Amino acid sequence: MALLELFLTCPKSLEGLLAQECEQLGAESVKEKVAGVECMASLETAYRLCLWSRLANRVLLRLTKGPAETADELYEIVQSVDWDDHMQPQGTLAVDFSGTNRQIRNTHFAAQRVKDAVVDQLKMRTGFRHSVDKDRPSMRVNARLTRGEVVLSLDLSGSSLHQRGYRLDGALAPLKENLAAAILIRSGWPELAKKDAPLLDPMCGSGTLLIEAALIAMDQAPGLNRSHFGFFTWKKHDFDLWQEIEKEAQARASVGRKRFKGLIYGYDQSNKAMNAALKNIRRAGLEKIVHVARKELANFVQPTHAGTLESGLVVTNPPYGERISDMPSLIHLYRHLGDRLKDAFTQWQVAVFTGNADLCHKMGIRSHKQYSLFNGALPCKLLLFTVPEVSEQTENRADIQEDKPRLSTEELIYDESGWSEGARMFANRVRKNLKQLKKWRNKNKVECFRAYDSDIPEYAVAVDVYGEHLHVQEYAAPKSIDPRKAERRLMDVLQVLPAVFDMNPSNIHLKQRKRQSGRAQYEKLSKKGDMLTVHEGKCQLLVNLDDYLDTGLFLDHRPIRLYIADQAKDQRVLNLFCYTATASVHAAVGGARSTVSVDMSKTYLDWGRRNMRLNGFTGDEHEFVHGDCIQWLQENSRLFDLIFMDPPSFSNSKRMKGVLDIQRDHGKLIRNAMRVLAPGGALIFSNNLRTFKMDEDILEQFEVMDISKESVPMDFSRNMKIHQCYEIRYFD
Repeated sequence: MALLELFLTCPKSLEGLLAQECEQLGAESVKEKVAGVECMASLETAYRLCLWSRLANRVLLRLTKGPAETADELYEIVQSVDWDDHMQPQGTLAVDFSGTNRQIRNTHFAAQRVKDAVVDQLKMRTGFRHSVDKDRPSMRVNARLTRGEVVLSLDLSGSSLHQRGYRLDGALAPLKENLAAAILIRSGWPELAKKDAPLLDPMCGSGTLLIEAALIAMDQAPGLNRSHFGFFTWKKHDFDLWQEIEKEAQARASVGRKRFKGLIYGYDQSNKAMNAALKNIRRAGLEKIVHVARKELANFVQPTHAGTLESGLVVTNPPYGERISDMPSLIHLYRHLGDRLKDAFTQWQVAVFTGNADLCHKMGIRSHKQYSLFNGALPCKLLLFTVPEVSEQTENRADIQEDKPRLSTEELIYDESGWSEGARMFANRVRKNLKQLKKWRNKNKVECFRAYDSDIPEYAVAVDVYGEHLHVQEYAAPKSIDPRKAERRLMDVLQVLPAVFDMNPSNIHLKQRKRQSGRAQYEKLSKKGDMLTVHEGKCQLLVNLDDYLDTGLFLDHRPIRLYIADQAKDQRVLNLFCYTATASVHAAVGGARSTVSVDMSKTYLDWGRRNMRLNGFTGDEHEFVHGDCIQWLQENSRLFDLIFMDPPSFSNSKRMKGVLDIQRDHGKLIRNAMRVLAPGGALIFSNNLRTFKMDEDILEQFEVMDISKESVPMDFSRNMKIHQCYEIRYFD
């Protein structure tokens, strides 16, 4: 048989490695392409590529190509192939189609057209109309349309070659097998395995890296456990040739299994991951080669029964966070990983695969090589390290005293020796703020407060304390700031805070704050639903530090709420734009005769009801109204002794009639509120528009006292324009 024209597909960034692999397996005229490799090969080599490729997804046998601008031209190109040479009698068919053009815009339609062309030709010749089987067809056709040309191929692999047959159970975000193999090859594992070097993975998940490492070490073909290849039902399949190649691979695996004397160990703190790994290892037949155990990263050391090993490979794919809120814990995980490596694995080789290379800077070890890879569509990095000797570590960290005792596992997380200059500067400012606030906090029993608010421009975050938790908001950096610098400064912040507050990183809740419009600040960011009970004055209040941009408690309004509590005795209190009704709760605790809380959000009204119940108020005298505050004010006829109104600066919510612009509309709002204010009563009007100016007509019509300065608490004194606040009454 003449040489076959093949195209092997692979994940982006693996083309170079795959080209080398194809040459080693006997392919000729190998050329790298985007997400694949072209080559020429005999049928024997094609079989070897399917069985032995650790990196390819598919092995495609090219049949023909030609111009296909229209569906009819596509049909004709497909019919130019003699499909009876490839299709088994009464076999089944599947078509994979990719690409579009001006005329062919739908891949499903195009795949149907290819299928029709194949089936029509075969029916005309054999009288049998072949059916479609998407799962395991007798013949899988691959059609790729690009730049007006379609390439037709026969898929010799069947299902993707990364599916080795052992991984049915997966932990969170498992690596594909061919990507795991690429990581190991780039890490130098094939050469280390020949020397029986050990391999350890401290965060092994479902064990893919461990299993692929064992297959490489034992010289076992990755496809040896597969039950099916696409060429099994190909009409030109040479069964005897395949049997020879398969038997050769089985013999090599048997020899390799006996030869390899190295250790392959994996650990993970997750029971779910351990169960998945054990099942995968058993299916791969590697339970005597690959060993796993549940173990925290804090206990990651060399296997004790193996004695002290001079060197080996630590390879791992630690989590790198899909959400910014994951960052606080991840920064300390990477820092902890680096500390464990420096403590117990000097002179070992280390390979870390991550979607966030900046996290690896927290390991405190300089990488000597980096590779860019893709995990699906996500760009990632593989960083290679050699763990330095203790003496080298000390030389690189001049601030460590020679007689400084070794830190315990618990202390490592708070070791300040690896902080950048900026991190130290940030830490010192936060400590200074805490010292200045300490006396005030103790005197007023303040549990929730702002500890830092962009005091240093380079570290543009707000840090709020909620009891034993921190709520950290990163302000969006200006476009002039390099995003990588901004991200590293944020990582400095998240590295510093647990040490400054003596707090577990898991108690740090991180969000990004950008300019908001309307009620965007109230939209849901997460679905954790975790509520934390905090204390303010005599009240207990529920906050949520994860699910929304704001927490349910505006800390800068603390003095206003306490003032309402002092003034509420026997009063009828109205809370407009009430949010989570914290001011209403203070009024109730302060002895209000009744409260009415109005807001457009059912979610926040329910939250407000929970706040009321938490403080023991369940009666009808505390009313919650779901509605547009502007419309409700116009229609209401009841009188109130104390009104609190804190509207947004701007809102175009679909639940409102029209648009609210507080600078433009505050006069009308205030007049409507004053219409329902009882004689001798007071309206407390607040907003957070920095440029706000009170309407001159309001100043003439009512007694208006600007209490903004008195209403800004000490912890917000660095930002006196956090809100504007006025007490408005009728003239005597």
